[in-house]
Amino acid sequence: MDVIKLLETAALLTPEETATGNDLTGRDVWELLARDEWETALTLLEDVRNARPLPLTSWEQLADAAQQLHLERSTAWCHWRAAETRNGMIRADLTLGARTTPIPGHGVLRPVWDIGNLSPTGDPAVNIAALWLENTRFLEPGDRATARLVPLTPTQWQHVRPGQRITLHEGRPAIATAVVTEVHLPTA
Repeated sequence: MDVIKLLETAALLTPEETATGNDLTGRDVWELLARDEWETALTLLEDVRNARPLPLTSWEQLADAAQQLHLERSTAWCHWRAAETRNGMIRADLTLGARTTPIPGHGVLRPVWDIGNLSPTGDPAVNIAALWLENTRFLEPGDRATARLVPLTPTQWQHVRPGQRITLHEGRPAIATAVVTEVHLPTA
């Protein structure tokens, strides 16, 4: 499927009858495509904030379109959003502490987290979740950012709730703390 078809397909998922004044509609995307503004159309579709989330196939199609347009960050973001759709997403206010170097923020880390689970022996257990930082490429020690987490095993994260404090580990002690602000379970 070519780039235009991918973007047209995604544009059809934004219903005009439910759009408010600030919502992106299929007509908006069509107008951009008609003016050959493919990258702008893709960028707007990546950031759609309508009431209904885009389905998994749409994120996969948008990732393909971004790849065909050689937009590396957009490709990574669309793959990330597809992973959020499959596995769910936890958003949290993350503060990086005991570390001497910054952590990368665009989905390359898959750190372990203490989210309150216990091992069969009763010791604390850690769980893996990929990490994406909003609005920053790196988080410096001592700094804060909004983090998006995609659990590797979503069932292990079902008890996590807004307001809960979780910790990021690379060993002992924890290198960061986070306060959960949103929890979105995987969509079927």
